[in-house]
Amino acid sequence: MAVPQRRTSKTRRDKRRTHFKLAVPGMVKCEQCGELKKGHHVCKVCGYYKTKEVISQ
Repeated sequence: MAVPQRRTSKTRRDKRRTHFKLAVPGMVKCEQCGELKKGHHVCKVCGYYKTKEVISQ
């Protein structure tokens, strides 16, 4: 079984972990009310999706 010969340094460990970050979801402005919303989703504020009312309020 493969066993490391010596301890991994903090610098080497952190360099490897720099790529393990979370991505921020792409936010777009709603065409009806101007609020930020996720792309390709219904706006939670006004209920519109692509200039059509999907959720009546």
